[in-house]
Amino acid sequence: MASTIQILLFLLVVVAAVAVLAARLKIPPAILLVVAGVVLALFPGLPNVTLAPEFVLLLVLPPIVYSSAVAMSWREFRFNLRPIALLAVGCVLFTTLAVAAATHWLLELPWAVGFVVGAIVSPPDAVAPLSIARRLGLPRRMTVILEGEGLANDATALIIYRFAIVAVSLGTFSMGQAVGTFAAIVVGEIAWGVAVGWAMLRLRRWVKDPSVEILLSVLTPFAAFLPPQHLGGSGVLATVATGLYFSWNGPRLISAATRLQGIFFWNFLTYLIEGMVFLITGLQARGLIAGIGALPRADLMIAAAMISAVVIVSRFVWVYPATYLPRWLIPGLAKRDPIPPWQTTFVIGFTGIRGIVSLAAALAIPATMANGAPFPYRDLTIFIAFSVILVTLVGQGLLLPMVIHAVGLAKAGRRERAEARIEELDARRLAIQAAMERLDRAEGEGGLPDGVGSALRARNLARLERLEHLTGDREPADAFARVGDEIEAMLVEAERRFINDLHDRGELKDEARRRIERELDLREAHLDNARADD
Repeated sequence: MASTIQILLFLLVVVAAVAVLAARLKIPPAILLVVAGVVLALFPGLPNVTLAPEFVLLLVLPPIVYSSAVAMSWREFRFNLRPIALLAVGCVLFTTLAVAAATHWLLELPWAVGFVVGAIVSPPDAVAPLSIARRLGLPRRMTVILEGEGLANDATALIIYRFAIVAVSLGTFSMGQAVGTFAAIVVGEIAWGVAVGWAMLRLRRWVKDPSVEILLSVLTPFAAFLPPQHLGGSGVLATVATGLYFSWNGPRLISAATRLQGIFFWNFLTYLIEGMVFLITGLQARGLIAGIGALPRADLMIAAAMISAVVIVSRFVWVYPATYLPRWLIPGLAKRDPIPPWQTTFVIGFTGIRGIVSLAAALAIPATMANGAPFPYRDLTIFIAFSVILVTLVGQGLLLPMVIHAVGLAKAGRRERAEARIEELDARRLAIQAAMERLDRAEGEGGLPDGVGSALRARNLARLERLEHLTGDREPADAFARVGDEIEAMLVEAERRFINDLHDRGELKDEARRRIERELDLREAHLDNARADD
């Protein structure tokens, strides 16, 4: 137990150190964590860390998928459902078929085993590409499509993976039965996910305790994921449906205190989970090398290179027809949704980076089949999956910023963010006006203490005045916002220093100090949020 705790603490130290280095180098932490894991795995004397596939598929995947779905806009997801479905379902199926054909014809693997390999390496991971996309300011629609694909493609791949494992183990496969089962899984998981979202949201509203609500939010993705997964589905679609239900309905039913605490908690939880998982992914290198010790190294390298090339090329082969053909065949669609620039299509094609789900699925391959015989080509499949992750995550991940700059998409979303900022300021102004109208009605109804209405009106008028400055010409407005934020931050710091001095002199009790600090923290967080948006 002591050694396990020491290893865990060591891994946390590595995650923190890599995070600091990644921030300095402006590289997604996921890439550096995998590289660091590989280096540590090959370092002599360090203990071997093995990744249990159940840990990823049952404990890590549900909260990651759920938090991403909650952060996703249901309106944007629904608007982009066609391209998301073409990537999350169509591209995954096409890539699986392409890899199965390549492994059968080039590596002479049985078709069923080829489909296992294809299902494992077909779903791209969205963590690293999205961090790059947001940092470089890609258009919002591109990030929504990539994020939506990342939510749903794991479900498609894991369902195909289950069918392929059964086909290898039993030696039989029925296409008609597989299609019917796939449709039943999709419909059933979506219905279950919505039901879990509805029930959990109302339970949390009934509890009205932030600590209990956050605990329920942790249990929610598992309630959505585990029953469908146990019954033969993927569990991912149900978790996505639950998250999207919360995304649309949660703001009306979840209290402000719960949201403030929950956002911090979930940001930290997902950051910690992703960091540990990517690091442990790299640490699997030692075990993989030991497992393939009897296989020729040259053949392994050739197989890994070929399948990696097929995975990368097949995404491009799918993305271009999926982008252009529907618009050529359906004129109404082309009118509603014009053909995007070629740069957009190329970058989406280039973002097929594989991640932890592929490795977990590979490690979850059973050691034996139904008849007790060893599962064929298991070690080779695991090695290929790990190689594809390294090639795409490290290779494509490091090249992606250069590709985005080369095609001219860096900062392409600047104009739409400026328009969104104006829309936000208009909404803020109208909301303040609605609040002042409500204040007028409250004063007309009577019952307000003397001076309360005038004080609240003065505060809201000051907020309106600041918004009027911000909605002027863009450059002066930005300058005004920056100066105003800097001065307000200076004032917050002055208040904080004064409060701490009072506390140190014994003139302010701890409980009062904590209440004042919370208000100052909220003001400072508001300023940090405004700077991040800029």
